[in-house]
Amino acid sequence: MSTILIIFCVLGAVTIATAFLTIFSRNPIHSALYLVICFFTIAGHYLLLNSQFLAIVHIIVYSGAIMILFLFTIMLMNLNKENEVHKPRITRLGAVVSFCLISVVLILVFINSKPIIGEYISTGEDYQSIKVLGKVLLNEYMVPFEFASILLLVAMIGTVLLSKKEKTEK
Repeated sequence: MSTILIIFCVLGAVTIATAFLTIFSRNPIHSALYLVICFFTIAGHYLLLNSQFLAIVHIIVYSGAIMILFLFTIMLMNLNKENEVHKPRITRLGAVVSFCLISVVLILVFINSKPIIGEYISTGEDYQSIKVLGKVLLNEYMVPFEFASILLLVAMIGTVLLSKKEKTEK
């Protein structure tokens, strides 16, 4: 076996394991930390695909900014097991049914998908270049880029407002 294949298998196993640990962990802080490890292993997959810029941006954006936001949200909400309301059985049943339906749809999509057959036409432009990527992002995709920043700002403000405690008068 080649070295790259071994690295890919190890990264894949760690990615899947930490993804499942994120879902099944009862402690929200542990779930967030498992998700950070999962994000780092996905960045490792990008490195195996020779996409260094995408790997670094993935680490900065997801493992850095978004996970810090998740951790602050979890810590601000102060999730305690004593205060947690137990979900009714119908909610659990709905979640299981939704999961099964989505899984069936995804499996059918993957089974029925056909690979693109034909010649790959290359324009010769290097999209790994930060200069080209910056021009494309800030010229053609300027409006969606700004909408994403506004969406993140609104989510952060909403998190702070939801976690704010009401003052009680004495």
